Amino acid sequence: MAKISEQPTQLGKKLRRRRRELGLTLKEVADGAGLSVGFISQIERGIATPSLSSLVAVSQVLQVEVANFLSQPGAGAALSRHDQRATYAISENSLSYERVSSSFPGNVLRSVIIHEPPGHRGEPIAHEGEEMIFVLKGAITVELEGELSVLGENDSIHFQSSRTHATWNHTDEPAAVLWVGTMDVFGEEPGLRALHSPAGESHEKKGET
Repeated sequence: MAKISEQPTQLGKKLRRRRRELGLTLKEVADGAGLSVGFISQIERGIATPSLSSLVAVSQVLQVEVANFLSQPGAGAALSRHDQRATYAISENSLSYERVSSSFPGNVLRSVIIHEPPGHRGEPIAHEGEEMIFVLKGAITVELEGELSVLGENDSIHFQSSRTHATWNHTDEPAAVLWVGTMDVFGEEPGLRALHSPAGESHEKKGET
C-alpha cells in the first residue's frame, strides 16, 4: 500500500499560503509551472491532485522544496530491488510512485515507476528537459501537443518536455509505466536546497544576490 503524504485540502492550503506570501497570482504560478490557471485553482481548493512533475514545477515557482509537500524515498544505492522499493503517493486515489534512480555528483537522469489507476487522466504540462515513458503493464494514452498515441505493454515514447504533454489510463485496469527524465522530481539539485529553507522561507546565500 502506498504511503500517503497529504490530503488534497491540506496540500492546497499550503500551496495557496505560499503563493500569497510571495504575492503571486494564480496565472503567474500557472504560467511559470507550465500548467493551466484552472488546474492551479483546483489544486488549491483540494479538488485536484497534481502529479509528481506538476507538484515539482509548482514548487519551483513558489521557491520552496518539493519536500515541504511530499515525502519521497532517499537516493539509496545504485542497485534497486523490486521487493525493497517503497511506494508513495501525493494523496489517496492519485498516482503512486516507486523511486528507481539513485543520485550521484553530475547525474541528470531521474526515474520512477508510476502506477496509474483506471480512468486517471493527468493534467497537461510543459517544462524544460526531456523524458521517456515505457509501459510495463497495461496501456495508457499519451497526448503530445494534441496528438494522441495509445501505448501498450513494452511500447515507449521519448520527447522534449517543453512540448505540452499528458497521460490518461483509458482502460479499466491499472497501468504501470517507467518514467525517465531530466526534471529534478526528487528536489535534490543543490541550488534549490541552498536557496530555500525547509520552512519554505527564501533567503540569499552568503555572497550571492
